[in-house]
Amino acid sequence: MLVNIGAVIRQRRKQLKITQPHLAELAGVNANTVYKLERNETNATLKVLSKIADVLGMEVKLEIKKLD
Repeated sequence: MLVNIGAVIRQRRKQLKITQPHLAELAGVNANTVYKLERNETNATLKVLSKIADVLGMEVKLEIKKLD
């Protein structure tokens, strides 16, 4: 099941009442990265996703599919 990561980030950011520029500053990433990520206009690295998730009190998990 694929999840729209940008939508999840946007929803959590709004719940916490954090602006995109402030999130970027707190996470140590470019504000344009947050803007594009929320709109699915870019592919972020796991490092960037992890930084953003940490600020939002979230966690990035990667699971390996079981082969049948």
